[in-house]
Amino acid sequence: MYRRLIGALALVLGVVLLNSGPEAFAESVIGGSASLPVKAAPKPGAIRSQNDAWNGFYAGLHFGAAGGQAGWEATGPGGPGAALSGSIGLFNAFDASKGTGSYFAGLQGGYNYRLGSGRMFGMEADVTFPSRIGGSQPMVAPSIGRAEFADTVQMFGTLRARAGVVVDHWLYYATGGLAWTYDSLSRTQTAGAPQAGTAVPGTIEQAFKLRTGWAAGAGVELPVAPGWNAKFEYLFAGFAHHPAIFALGAQTIDSGLSLHMLKAGLNYRLGTTPESFKLPDGIDADRWSFHGQSTFLQQYAFPFRSPYRGLNSLIPNEGRETFDITLYAGFRLWSGAELWVNPEINQGFGLSGTLGIAGFSSGEAYKVGASVPYARMTRYFVRQTIDLPGETDKVQGEINQFNGSRSSNRLVFTVGKFGVADVFDTLNTAHDARRDFMNWSVIDQGSFDYAADAFGFTYGATAEWYQGDWTFRGGLFDMSIVPNSVQLDPTFKQFQWVGEIEHRHKLWGQPGQINVTAFLSRARMGKFDDAILLAQAMGGLPDIAAVRHYDSRSGIHVGVEQQFMTGVTTFARAGLADGKFESYEFTDIDRTVSAGLTVSGQHWGRPDDKLGFAGVVNSISDSHKAFLNAGGLGILVGDGKLPNPGAEKIIEMYYAFPVGFLRMTLDYQLVTNPGYNRDRGPASIIGTRLRAQF
Repeated sequence: MYRRLIGALALVLGVVLLNSGPEAFAESVIGGSASLPVKAAPKPGAIRSQNDAWNGFYAGLHFGAAGGQAGWEATGPGGPGAALSGSIGLFNAFDASKGTGSYFAGLQGGYNYRLGSGRMFGMEADVTFPSRIGGSQPMVAPSIGRAEFADTVQMFGTLRARAGVVVDHWLYYATGGLAWTYDSLSRTQTAGAPQAGTAVPGTIEQAFKLRTGWAAGAGVELPVAPGWNAKFEYLFAGFAHHPAIFALGAQTIDSGLSLHMLKAGLNYRLGTTPESFKLPDGIDADRWSFHGQSTFLQQYAFPFRSPYRGLNSLIPNEGRETFDITLYAGFRLWSGAELWVNPEINQGFGLSGTLGIAGFSSGEAYKVGASVPYARMTRYFVRQTIDLPGETDKVQGEINQFNGSRSSNRLVFTVGKFGVADVFDTLNTAHDARRDFMNWSVIDQGSFDYAADAFGFTYGATAEWYQGDWTFRGGLFDMSIVPNSVQLDPTFKQFQWVGEIEHRHKLWGQPGQINVTAFLSRARMGKFDDAILLAQAMGGLPDIAAVRHYDSRSGIHVGVEQQFMTGVTTFARAGLADGKFESYEFTDIDRTVSAGLTVSGQHWGRPDDKLGFAGVVNSISDSHKAFLNAGGLGILVGDGKLPNPGAEKIIEMYYAFPVGFLRMTLDYQLVTNPGYNRDRGPASIIGTRLRAQF
């Protein structure tokens, strides 16, 4: 109940925030007289007075890090060592290969009132979602054997009063009030057995606790653009002890919690009354840029023919949803150099836990789902652009893109953590599950087994050379430590080369492009035939992990996009990858062909609408089919057997249109032979997407 309530509150606050931004950067309010370059001249009255910076409603996002302690005391039946106690450190250092650490992201909203004397009073509520704030500690006693107690903070929040004083455009404030946290507590029996319980080694018991407490701290806040304030804040929160009963371990563990938090935030000033709330653009300044988006996507698979199912089968008559909020923060470092950081909050699952269809139905669904929202740093990279002699092109400020100009001939170098598909195989009409099609094998080449962790991102470096109508791209990327893992290889011994040639052209006066992309992966991977032979010799089901060795897998594909008239664009893709080996990162597709078109609503008097239609045929090698028929499991598919294999055929149609400040998309997909299985399906899947962006 608490998770659904907090998720609903986060959605409402996120939608309000992510559709609120300033009209443009204008006169800097820091120092009073300095000015910054602007994207467009502000409207009359857009620059508010200094009093307005601290008056009215506001909503915002924050990002930071936390640490703390969880003190505990365990009691159980009488006997030596029946009472135990300890303290768990909750700080987790950043793990670059896993992307986890004790950082967090969240949302806040509140109301300020400033008196003429410079004093300010207000109230603020926030909700915060950590990447990982938690820890564990062993317990050893004759009465319990050996066990481990763990405390993990799932989410937390506060409701606080704020009081401060404004000095030279800076607000200095103190804050305090109520706090709450939602924790996961677990007890794991690691050795022996409790005298009065039934737990055996490996037994895990879990309890969830909603704790209440108090929070206090201080911070500073200053206006950074018309409508926007930035803040820096320290908070301490303390929570009373609460008991958790672990029956199998015959223990009651009473634990409390304290947290220290450092955070930076960005607030958009909504106005003094709900009627004054505005929905302008994001921030596009000369030295920095802030944009954001929030997407909610719901899908439902209707009942379909399913005589049997396996561990990786699509489940009929099931609905799932995903939700995310992303901030795109950019900073100019030096001439031509940009730093971009994209913290994100994610929640939800794909249909059947993102399983059952090789061309999966939602590009918004990661392979790792979660019922509780969590924070993740999806991208952080540096991009260097070197202009070469050529025509100058204007560039509109956008997500991960500064407003300004650049040469049509240029060199672009990118280093850091990002998605391979951010740079390669980028067709404009079929590439973004938040804006256009939803199906994995429509928005990307299904056979492009690009390097990525289970969330779709990796570390790497790319070089791009734009010259006239041509672009040449190359990249080197880290791969997962094992196929389809949440952890990247920290040694970079498993890696991938990617190369691409793109040509832009005009046919009948209409723009188009064609690209050819190839990849070569070097990693520990298994051959399907080897797994089948081992299973036949040893008995049981084929295990691809048991036959992995260091080898190479390659693939090549082509993409074409062509506009035929204003508002009507077609696209097509075809790809082939080595079908002897398991797919390492993306999905279980060895060969793919797709095509589609999009049509602007301007042709029926609704220029902001868009209609899309696409079809895709995915297939796998004979050895891949034999592996699945023997009971093997792929990344996404595996029905336990595959006596009647067939190509997976998918049709997708969508219609997108504005609804107030949101953009809604209605989507339908028909999947024939899901998971390459002619015995199951066809499956009809409907989807609804709501998106907001500033």
